[in-house]
Amino acid sequence: MARQWQTSRFVLDLQRPLVMGIVNVTPDSFSDGGRHATASQALRHAEQLVAEGAHILDIGGESTRPGSPAVALDEELRRVLPVVREAARLGVPVSVDTYKSEVMQAVLDLGADIINDIWALRQPGAQQAVAAHPNCGVCLMHMHGTPQDMQAHPMQGDAVPEVLGFLQQCSQALEALGVARERIVWDYGIGFGKSVAQNFSLLARQRELLGLDFALLAGWSRKGSLGQVSGLPQGRRMVPSVAAALLAVERGARVVRVHDVADTVAALGVWQAMQDNDSRNAAPDNH
Repeated sequence: MARQWQTSRFVLDLQRPLVMGIVNVTPDSFSDGGRHATASQALRHAEQLVAEGAHILDIGGESTRPGSPAVALDEELRRVLPVVREAARLGVPVSVDTYKSEVMQAVLDLGADIINDIWALRQPGAQQAVAAHPNCGVCLMHMHGTPQDMQAHPMQGDAVPEVLGFLQQCSQALEALGVARERIVWDYGIGFGKSVAQNFSLLARQRELLGLDFALLAGWSRKGSLGQVSGLPQGRRMVPSVAAALLAVERGARVVRVHDVADTVAALGVWQAMQDNDSRNAAPDNH
């Protein structure tokens, strides 16, 4: 499995799990829509997430919740460019959650480090925008259908081989354009056109997605599947979100994309202490 993630300005060490903090510059995101909708609010939130221990910031200007309408190019640029410009000065990698090639080009020119694309660079010009930018990182996500119809017509059957095959195919296409493998991370797309059972199957069998030198990003934070199994509304899903993040890391995920940064960082500190203790106990005694 990949030990580093090459991004525009940073080479990220994946030996320990990284926390990607979510900054939604939108009025309608499923979790915190409207709370950080202005550039100044979003930047204050980004600064807070860095202070709480976020290793990466993920800035998005278009909601991808089920049924969400598409956002015009000009509006998405208006939302994200001021935030990216300032967030690039905070000392951590800046990821931008977009599928539009024009947005990709604009944010990379401004200093963004990573493109996080729910469409896995399948929209026109997206592969080329990433390939033309030396060293930028990219996260390819599996999505069945579109945000407008993915829950109305969810995928059928065993999700694991379908997700694996899809991500392999997208990665091969990108590598053919000269994008090095260490720049690519996979996201299996929790909630994007999958049933609750399929989502948990992907978590339970997550290790089947490893072994091909692509690091995994897990995005379970506050998702509907956690609400289904916990009975908790979206605003009270911090505990199940942190539990899912820990389970994903335990099964090999190297990056977790979360809303609740401080709580996730604290929980991962406990997990890491156990890992370090296990490593010391497993070390051979040479005396």
